[in-house]
Amino acid sequence: MVTSKDLRIEARSGEVTATSAFFALLVVVLASMSFHGGAVSQRLVAAGTLWLTVAFAAVLALSRTWQREREDAAFVGLLSLPLSRSALFLGKFIGLLLFLGLVEVLVIPVVALFFALDLTEVGLGIVLVAALATPGIAATGTLFGSMTVRTRARDLVLAIVMFPLLAPTLLAAVVATRELLGGMPMNELGDYLMLMGLFDFIFIVGGLTLFGLLVDE
Repeated sequence: MVTSKDLRIEARSGEVTATSAFFALLVVVLASMSFHGGAVSQRLVAAGTLWLTVAFAAVLALSRTWQREREDAAFVGLLSLPLSRSALFLGKFIGLLLFLGLVEVLVIPVVALFFALDLTEVGLGIVLVAALATPGIAATGTLFGSMTVRTRARDLVLAIVMFPLLAPTLLAAVVATRELLGGMPMNELGDYLMLMGLFDFIFIVGGLTLFGLLVDE
């Protein structure tokens, strides 16, 4: 119910998708033009560019989607629905997860184009890293995005709280992507993949547990 509501609103307006997609493409283009070097350095920059783009797109999307909930006390109405707080978290989480997946579908080929990556060689590995890193980013953003509903300094609060908590997932994703682009076989990325899976579990379970406490305060 919650996910379908967010998707219908976005399908009608396209505001969050268009804004975040344009921002993501701009970051990739600027990064590719700003950092010059050999093939090795280009691949290192590509890993950081990809995940920083996803992280900033997530913050931008969260800021706008939760702003919608603040308008006309929409979030109060959402809390009055006969749904558990865990179900509300899950609905918002799935919506953000789908959005980030859409951003990654757009950004990964663009990063490959501007940084001369061969997706036939590394594409499957990047998709695997994204599949494990994105749920943790979405869960963290959904949980702490709810804190911005009742505060005036919402963008500042979101950035201050969210980025430190995203650091473990982002660092694991960046390092795994860097090693993959550097030629490491996928079967040797197990430690990084397990680490991201652990963070996914912690953030999703934490969100299901703590979301009600945050929104009911």
